Amino acid sequence: MYIESVPNRNSPPAILLRESYREDGKVRKRTLCNLSDWPKAHIEGLRGVLKGGTVIPADREAFTVTRSLPHGHVAAALGTAHKIGLDRILGPDGNRCRDLVLAMIAGRILDPASKLAAARTLSPATATSSLGTVLGLGEVDEDELYTALDWLLARQPAIEAALARQHLKNGILVLYDVSSSYMEGRCCPLAKRGYSRDGRRGTLQIVYGLLCAPDGCPIAIEVFDGNTGDPMTLASQIEKLKHRFGLDHVVLVGDRGMITQARLTEDIKAAGLDWITALRAPAIQALVAGGALQLSLFDERDMASITSPDFPDERLIVCRNPDLAAQRTRKRQELLAATERDLARIQAAVARKRQPLRGAAEIALAVGAVIEQHKMRKHFDLAIADQSFAFARKSAEIAAEAATDGIYIVRTSLAAGVLDDAATVRSYKSLSQVERAFRCIKTVDLHVRPIYHWLADRVRAHVFLCMLAYYLEWHMRRKLAPMLFDDTDKQAAEAARASVVAPAQRSEAAICKQTTGMTPDGLPVHSFRTLLADLATLTRNTVVTAIAPALPLTVLARPTPVQRRAYDLLEVGL
Repeated sequence: MYIESVPNRNSPPAILLRESYREDGKVRKRTLCNLSDWPKAHIEGLRGVLKGGTVIPADREAFTVTRSLPHGHVAAALGTAHKIGLDRILGPDGNRCRDLVLAMIAGRILDPASKLAAARTLSPATATSSLGTVLGLGEVDEDELYTALDWLLARQPAIEAALARQHLKNGILVLYDVSSSYMEGRCCPLAKRGYSRDGRRGTLQIVYGLLCAPDGCPIAIEVFDGNTGDPMTLASQIEKLKHRFGLDHVVLVGDRGMITQARLTEDIKAAGLDWITALRAPAIQALVAGGALQLSLFDERDMASITSPDFPDERLIVCRNPDLAAQRTRKRQELLAATERDLARIQAAVARKRQPLRGAAEIALAVGAVIEQHKMRKHFDLAIADQSFAFARKSAEIAAEAATDGIYIVRTSLAAGVLDDAATVRSYKSLSQVERAFRCIKTVDLHVRPIYHWLADRVRAHVFLCMLAYYLEWHMRRKLAPMLFDDTDKQAAEAARASVVAPAQRSEAAICKQTTGMTPDGLPVHSFRTLLADLATLTRNTVVTAIAPALPLTVLARPTPVQRRAYDLLEVGL
């Protein structure tokens, strides 16, 4: 039996249920029923049954979604990792440790969590995304993740060397900076008390140094004891650049606290590297006092090149930022006023008639607490006796310091013909890209803290894992920049900038995105985190049909215009 549509001249065609049969060796057909009055849906349903379909009872659903997992952000992260070759850099296909490490890297971007929580989110029964399913991991426990971390640490030199081959070459700028993170517990041998950049004074911490390419792409990271000073981390980085990465000559860019005179003499110059750094405040004041730096240079300009016998074979590029000068002046005046107010309160306590504050030691303790709070000891003369206390500002010293407000001096071994003054200052300022990496790794996206690992090698592997996650995020951010609040027209922004010393400006395109909240193609602007959250709404669904309940199907949700645009920018598929 079959359904046939028969033309009917000027009338609608007749829909007939017919049957074919043989008679006298010929194929004939006869009409069993006229279906012209049936609704079209009923006709198509009967047509499907006649073709071998199954009739679904009215009280049963045609299909059922048995599992729905967020998938879009997983596809974006894993697709980018494959696009940039990160999976191949980590190790060969078919290696379970490689796949577990890749899962932890992607998971660090999508939803940072402890290793125990990560194992749960990757296992099929407790999965919170399609990450484990796409990678085919099956059941995962935390011991496997720890084993994968140990495997990753053993491969760290080879992975960093592969990244260096892609992003570094001889003669290139290399950015280096150091940060720290506090530790949980007291068992890790790396955890020591030192200068805390987290504002957690007195807590155990680790220190780690990050090497980046000129564009901010992370290349290598190394973990040190928590009480290691910044300059003491430099020698191992030079050895890494020269020997492990095979770079004969690079230009090392580091801040003024990192590249000290001792490190220049003992490490950098001995290795034959060039460098860019800056002078510290005492050295600047010494140049002013010695007459090598004339403040009148900046009456009509904000940058000048000078020389000094104290810094032979070096270029000194002096910059003055009026906005920074005003900010420092305002802050100093506020701290001076606050210190005077608190000291006046102590002075009144010493002079009062009822229960006055007595004893030089007691008065000194009270004064010391104020001085320690505001850090203004160098700007006040203090006279403390058993029954009196007086204080006064050091006007000459304050004026001398104020004269250098907003002034900083970039020093370099490079000749002007190799890198001019503006480019040298711009190169030093590019250290802000390393600071941005630390912000992403520590707080904004990847949350390297809290660190609960006890073994030193596990801590090193955890920090390296976070660096690789930032490497993946860095590439994703660059490709997704048109959809983010990021400035995609930095050349225009730089052209609108009056000077390299002046504060950075945003381009008209970036300002338009920020004010309107829309991209030029009419889509909403996102931050990186909100865009990942939007992509996560594209789900991977396991569907069971009533016709074949034993054969589940995998069906992806249809991407929205925002999601489709993101995948187009990333050049990845679902």
